[in-house]
Amino acid sequence: MDNSSFSQDPSVTAQFCSAGVDLSGLMQVLSKHLYSTPMVALRELVQNAHDSIIRRRLEHAGQPDTGRIQVIGDAKNGLIRIIDNGAGLTEDEIHAYLATVGVGYTRTLRQQDNDTGLIGMFGLGFLSAFVLAKQVMVTTTSYQNPQQGWRYRSANGEKYSTEPVNCREIGTEVTLLLRDEFSHLANEKVLNDILSRYCVLLREPIFIGQNLTPVNPDMPPWRRDGDIAVHPIQDRRLRIEFAARFEQNFEPICTVPVVPDGKSDAIGMLWVQDGSTYGTSDNRNLSIFLRGMLLDDDARDLLPPWAGFIGGVIESNKLTPTASREDLQRDSHYSAVQYALSESLITGLAEISRRQPEVWRRIIVRHNETLLGASLCDERLFDLLIDTIKVPTSQGDLRAQDLRSKGAIHVILDAKEGFEETLFQALGVPVAYGDRYAVVPFLRRWATAKGCQLVELGTNAGNKQLFKLDDLPINESEWLLSVLGDGEKLITSRFEPVELPLVVVHDREAELKKRLEDDETDKRVSIAALHLARQFTAKISATNTRQLYVNLNNPAVNALLEGFRTHHVGLDDAARMLKALKVIMSSRGSQTQAMALNSALSDFSQLIPQMLARSGGRVTENGESE
Repeated sequence: MDNSSFSQDPSVTAQFCSAGVDLSGLMQVLSKHLYSTPMVALRELVQNAHDSIIRRRLEHAGQPDTGRIQVIGDAKNGLIRIIDNGAGLTEDEIHAYLATVGVGYTRTLRQQDNDTGLIGMFGLGFLSAFVLAKQVMVTTTSYQNPQQGWRYRSANGEKYSTEPVNCREIGTEVTLLLRDEFSHLANEKVLNDILSRYCVLLREPIFIGQNLTPVNPDMPPWRRDGDIAVHPIQDRRLRIEFAARFEQNFEPICTVPVVPDGKSDAIGMLWVQDGSTYGTSDNRNLSIFLRGMLLDDDARDLLPPWAGFIGGVIESNKLTPTASREDLQRDSHYSAVQYALSESLITGLAEISRRQPEVWRRIIVRHNETLLGASLCDERLFDLLIDTIKVPTSQGDLRAQDLRSKGAIHVILDAKEGFEETLFQALGVPVAYGDRYAVVPFLRRWATAKGCQLVELGTNAGNKQLFKLDDLPINESEWLLSVLGDGEKLITSRFEPVELPLVVVHDREAELKKRLEDDETDKRVSIAALHLARQFTAKISATNTRQLYVNLNNPAVNALLEGFRTHHVGLDDAARMLKALKVIMSSRGSQTQAMALNSALSDFSQLIPQMLARSGGRVTENGESE
């Protein structure tokens, strides 16, 4: 067909009429605001062809068993033809349905029976043709009058003409003379790419050009259930292969079925992505098909927020689309599907852990951190993961039970600074990094479930469990602070291991209070949230954010104190060396700490030769001093 097909036949007297609504400005709304992309118009026209086939099957007992939709592109002439063997239209139906905005016959049928399989809802689908085309022609023969055909023509949807033509095979052919900016759509490869995306779950076969293979050749796995017996291993393979068609960025590891649950009619499947994720990763990928037609391929909000490693494809007859049919209305059906997907996912993961342990181990390795956070969102997930999930620690990623030491597990609230990690390295005990995603709330819940003590280092409660306070005379405490301190609060105590002379612990509660009382905080935190936080921190009396715990069990500390009491001549050098050790142990890479570290290293370099020189002799082979 060429452009001449659109010229008026002078031998035929056409009847010119006005559309049933003033369309001024409506086409601009359709093209610029209603649809996210003009290519959606192709989906709408194929959907109309699909509904016409369903209508014929419902109304016409003698219709063919097999529906067929053919989409032909003519790149040379800028034409697209969409041909179906559906019910066709009478002249009256052309006026009633093609030329009247907001009126659709399929909607009337579905109101009588919602399980018809019809897609159309708003009566806008045909009008979308004018988004792409500068002229639209419809040639149709109705099953109700197979001896008479009709042709509709319009350049803008506002004015149109109808004329009788020779009858054709029952059905309809829509021909679009494309606007110049959309002429590339007449390429059949482009048509195949677009319709393979939108129409892959439609039940009626759709053919591009003369291709004998439809763009929707495969029955989705959930539709073949019960039809043919399939071995479980083969079934898993087929489901993985089908999922891979929808997962653009990751390989699917395994799939989880979604089945209707009485409140939701959603059916389909979800899958776990084979790509490492972290707590803040969000690779959710969900495609929604409404009565077999793609509605939204980024419906991630239907999946639980914690499911950042999950993809899926589902179809539903009850979800309510917006007028553009590219998004969903947040109604009761939406909430029901949201709940159903969450339940399917939790149940499916539990089933995988039982029946496919090797797959479950792979899931844990890929998504350990994300699952750590997910376990806090549902009691069943926590029970599923409590003995499997790992947390980051000073000795690598470990399960919580592997952190237990003398009936307790320990967590550092901020691993970037403080001596807690040094303390536990000396003890040979792993300590969890509480500044990592979800670690602290998970360990709190784990400790409660297992009846285990959780020591949160850097809090007053946690420190009391580690350090046994022991007082010194005031003059000795003041001297220790003067020779060892750098602005910390001195606390004399006894703790393990005895080989560790001192440790500096950051008071996290005092740090929080200081941050919230900072004027700059007002600019970053809402006033309401800041007020509530400050009500909490008002109860915190501590003001010093760094605490220096000196170990009275340590021989070096005891020797230093004895030197103070006896006015030993080497006291100053010994104190400098112990302070240098403190600085070296506490250095964490800031500029100020780096300068202190250089000074401490210099002290060590100078003090050792000086102390050896003052000894005034050398040691013989038998260990005696000369």
